[in-house]
Amino acid sequence: MNVEIERKFLVPDAAFLRELSGERLVQAYIASTDRATVRVRIAGSRAWLTLKGATQGITRRELEYPIPVADAEICLRELCAEGVIAKTRFRVPHGGHVWEVDVFEGANAGLVLAEIELDAADESFERPGWLGEEVSMDPRYSNSSLSRHPYGSW
Repeated sequence: MNVEIERKFLVPDAAFLRELSGERLVQAYIASTDRATVRVRIAGSRAWLTLKGATQGITRRELEYPIPVADAEICLRELCAEGVIAKTRFRVPHGGHVWEVDVFEGANAGLVLAEIELDAADESFERPGWLGEEVSMDPRYSNSSLSRHPYGSW
């Protein structure tokens, strides 16, 4: 259906991640408007171009396409606005869902966010004990916003 339904939370203590392995992601934005964002992301030997529509509550349209890593590197170097985001993503199973926990680096160092993708906006889920305050409705915590206004500058 190409719709993303996502809730986002702060993680005040990421010590539980020490025993897990994560995947390093590098991403930046080719365009970001009130209506849509266009993102390029590299994760190891894979890369994607992602188009996301405007967020309505916790829901938005999302279209994602694999692209060659060499093309993604050109986009990062030549087409993207400043503000490359680097982070390590951990996938943490809990309560029948898989949480994506991102530990940010660089200008966003110190920020740890957990996201859960749901099948419906009103879907219930079990909250892990390491979860902090919900920030789903706070636009400052969107990756496109963090690329322009890094957490370290708040």
